[in-house]
Amino acid sequence: MADRLLLFTGKGGTGKTTCAAATGLKAARRGKRTLVLSSDPAHSLSDAFDAELGPEPRKVAPNLHAQEVDLYYSMQKYWGNMRELMLSVFRWQGVEQVAAEELAALPGMNEGSVLLWLEKFYAEGDYDLIIVDSAPTGETLTLLTLPQATQWWLSKAFPFQKTAVKTLGFGVRKATGLPLDKAYDDLDYLFGKLEKIQDVLADPEQTSVRLVMNPEKMVIQEARRAYTYLQLYGYGVDAALVNRVWPDEGIGPAMQKYVEAQRGYLGAIKGSFAPLPILKAPHLGEEVFGVDRLEAIGDALYGAASEGDEDTSAGVYDPAARLYEAQTYRVKEEANGYRVELHLPFLEEEAVDARQFGDELVVQVENQRRHYVLPNFLGYYTLQGHRLRDDGWLEVRFARDAKGGEQI
Repeated sequence: MADRLLLFTGKGGTGKTTCAAATGLKAARRGKRTLVLSSDPAHSLSDAFDAELGPEPRKVAPNLHAQEVDLYYSMQKYWGNMRELMLSVFRWQGVEQVAAEELAALPGMNEGSVLLWLEKFYAEGDYDLIIVDSAPTGETLTLLTLPQATQWWLSKAFPFQKTAVKTLGFGVRKATGLPLDKAYDDLDYLFGKLEKIQDVLADPEQTSVRLVMNPEKMVIQEARRAYTYLQLYGYGVDAALVNRVWPDEGIGPAMQKYVEAQRGYLGAIKGSFAPLPILKAPHLGEEVFGVDRLEAIGDALYGAASEGDEDTSAGVYDPAARLYEAQTYRVKEEANGYRVELHLPFLEEEAVDARQFGDELVVQVENQRRHYVLPNFLGYYTLQGHRLRDDGWLEVRFARDAKGGEQI
């Protein structure tokens, strides 16, 4: 089995692919058998490596393979019997062939095929490290939560084996001769694989998510929201990667205002994601493609250390390691509402204040302000108070707002 899985996510255009490819190259240089797998339909991994890639893994450097997942290739490989069954059903109902092909690619199939590739590579153990260059944030959350919907798929989307065998199923069998039992059994088997890889993804000992962002307001806000929901679902986020950071010096007048604003945004990133490691990659002033430029990004993110060297205090990290182990955000239900818990160690009670502004929880820590995006359902609740426990966890309690009913 593979030792580790890493998922890179963030707003589109932040450089997820660059950071994922650079991490894979860095790990391979340190002796890890590494696979970088792109799950983003808008593939750019081949551009990053400046190499031709396909729907199966291809070697791009010593110890390093890369792959761009293709939905229709994956459907042929994994969903064959089910796809043929669905095509026959649609054609039997009078749908044209081209339209039937499109309809056969149901929502979630791309994410499902990515998970099946992951399960295959994880179980076979040919790679020490598997890196997923994920689609933008929303699609990544779909990817991670897809297996939880498998029972719905079996009972609603594909009811041929149960409720429809006597009606629709009989007509399809008579017209096409396709074995419905076989197609349904294959589907059930595939969903079993999805559930297995779900357990791996949800285990922070095996899988880490890394948030990629730029020092820009809208990008940071989306990263905050992603961080909230990843923590809420129990996924292990172990680092925030800040890409395309311009240097403070040597910048012309045209870029001066941007760099000044960037300083403020870097402070906001620290305030929102600490104590996660915050790894920075500079803007190289040119497009990043090919192993030489990727190596420069990898060295900037993880430090230019040789195999086995690691000194996190000096900014040198093993890219394949779990960079942060503690959960920092969690939501718990109480009898009279909900309790949001934030890990804020090494502080005194009087140094902390918490206030609610719309869908954000703003925590003032001495002279620093931290912003946390609240789950949507807490918009119907009102902050009632907070306290800092001896173990370093800040408890913030919410009770029902008048918008949603009587005060609890």
